[in-house]
Amino acid sequence: MSGGVDSSVAAALLCRQGVDVVGVWMRLHDVADSYSESRRSCCSADAADDARRVAGQLGIPFHILNLEAAFGRGVLEPFLHAYQAGETPSPCVDCNSTVKFGALLGQARHLYGCAAVATGHYARVAVSVDAATGRTRYRLLAARDPDKDQSYFLYGLGQDQLAHTRFPLGELTKPEVRGLAHELGLATADKPESQEICFVPGGDYRTALRDRAGWTPLPGPLVDVDGRTVGRHQGTAAYTVGQRQGLGVALGEPRFVARIDAAANLVQLGRRADLQRRAFAVRDAAFVDGKPPHPSGFTADVRIRHRAALVPGRIRRREASDPAAPALWDVEVEEPVWAPAPGQAAVFYAAGEVLGGGRIAPAGA
Repeated sequence: MSGGVDSSVAAALLCRQGVDVVGVWMRLHDVADSYSESRRSCCSADAADDARRVAGQLGIPFHILNLEAAFGRGVLEPFLHAYQAGETPSPCVDCNSTVKFGALLGQARHLYGCAAVATGHYARVAVSVDAATGRTRYRLLAARDPDKDQSYFLYGLGQDQLAHTRFPLGELTKPEVRGLAHELGLATADKPESQEICFVPGGDYRTALRDRAGWTPLPGPLVDVDGRTVGRHQGTAAYTVGQRQGLGVALGEPRFVARIDAAANLVQLGRRADLQRRAFAVRDAAFVDGKPPHPSGFTADVRIRHRAALVPGRIRRREASDPAAPALWDVEVEEPVWAPAPGQAAVFYAAGEVLGGGRIAPAGA
């Protein structure tokens, strides 16, 4: 229970179904110590109070669980490393895989004796049984509400995790959830949604880099696609692929960050057309079923950022000379996608089902 309306309604729906529910709020980092943080943060101290109030209204036990160590290892450290390596992280993917449906799920099953973890995510889990083998298969599906669907951030969940996961809001729209919260008189019924990264107060990740990683900006060249120096950047970690604002140059037409080379301390700019891609590579692939649809390759709809349009594509496993080397998957899409950013998630779908996904690799990988 994050203290928001979604997880509050999820808990209420389970109680309505007669499920034995335990409310848990996760302490993930030190932002939770400050009441000065915006109430839009799911991890501020007042969010814990809101979660506790809703648990009291529902008549369920409530606990605060400290998962700072797991969050630091699995989310915060990769986040800081990615920006310093010239990539754009996706911390919600890491948080779901390693914390909510990793450390929290483990604690729920073994510490509290719970059968499953339920959250306020907008996604669905479907269960099927293979008639030939008798194997139970858990399928991750997009939510019924396409505007709220969060399946993109859940591609890292495997069969055991989905077997012990519940998404009570998967068949509901956001207005329906708000309506239920008002109908039930929940304390969070009118609470606004959290819009920023929970451990980055004010939404400026550069502050987190300075405060948590000791990052000091090292200026370097801003170059165009021809290699011509057109300005100076303020440290590669301060930029992301696709960024337009804050470049500090005026070249007569819009320019966007096209490539970041942290090792060379270089940021390359391009026109919008220069950032169109029909092919890119994916590393650290994970598949919901435990294996890809086919070992060497498959077709799927590809999404390269949350809310981006799905684009049909072909995903092929790259042959590697070193069998011990991390696997790379080459993605070719039928229509160009704009600014696939290294470090961001590319997720593969088939008819609304999440097959898996991975992280976009740097150009030339």
